Amino acid sequence: MTTHPPIRDAALDWAMATRAPDFADWDGFTAWLEADPAHAQAYDAVQAALEEADPVLSAISAPEHEAAPEPANDNPPGWLAGRRAWLGGALAASLVAAVTSVLWYAPGGEQMFRTAPGETRLIALDDGSTVELAGGSTLALEGARAARLEAGQALFTIRHDAADPFVLDAGATRLVDAGTVFDVRLSGPTLDVAVAEGAVIVDPEGKAIRLDPGERAVREGGRYRIAAVDGAAVGEWRRGRISFDGASLAEIAAELTRATGRRFASTDTATRLSGSIALDAVRADPAALEPLLGVRITRSGDGWTIAAQ
Repeated sequence: MTTHPPIRDAALDWAMATRAPDFADWDGFTAWLEADPAHAQAYDAVQAALEEADPVLSAISAPEHEAAPEPANDNPPGWLAGRRAWLGGALAASLVAAVTSVLWYAPGGEQMFRTAPGETRLIALDDGSTVELAGGSTLALEGARAARLEAGQALFTIRHDAADPFVLDAGATRLVDAGTVFDVRLSGPTLDVAVAEGAVIVDPEGKAIRLDPGERAVREGGRYRIAAVDGAAVGEWRRGRISFDGASLAEIAAELTRATGRRFASTDTATRLSGSIALDAVRADPAALEPLLGVRITRSGDGWTIAAQ
């Protein structure tokens, strides 16, 4: 699927402009909205994100020569745009990133969610189900009961409806919920599905593999491997821990980058390790991986290289 970042950027520009008290280009704004249905959807999404940000920004002190802003509930429509000058580069960049990368609308009307490495996000669905998106992940919601994981990892807590099952496409594989809490990780051609509650049907029109609580399926090289998994460990990344089972150092490096936000790299695809890593310790000191995994960690530019000892 193709996304269009220029639409998101333009939506943010128009959202900021229309919040200004002296905004006058309503004809230009209307023409932009009418040029493509995706424009209005993107604009609405950005405005919603900005409204959520207003209470946070209102708590920030203005420069000494400017009076402190009134409480968030009293902010006029142009409040945020009128204070961009004193927000500061780092804060403004963070706000732009939050607005433009977390949610946008694809041309087909899908809601797209993306997290940066080291970031997580909870997505509430209309029926009471939830999706928790791990760092470095991209998810498309294709309606109330369908989604597509394009990359990364997510934990799904789904309200079961036998008449309208929840369907997830992850890479080339379709998963169908049977009243479930399940975790899905998609990294290139590798798919890892683990079930904590209920059941998931993997590839219902092909292999039709049923996974019950405490079971996982790993697809590598086009083949599925079924294994046991501790139900309490399913989705453990939410609690700051990730585990590996026969993963290469290259795979471990990629997962650590996604989960921590720090940059790790390895060219070693032969050395394979199993274990569990507390992410806070790695964020604080990447060298902590050496005794944990029995590997060598070296600084490389703005990141870290993992190699076998």
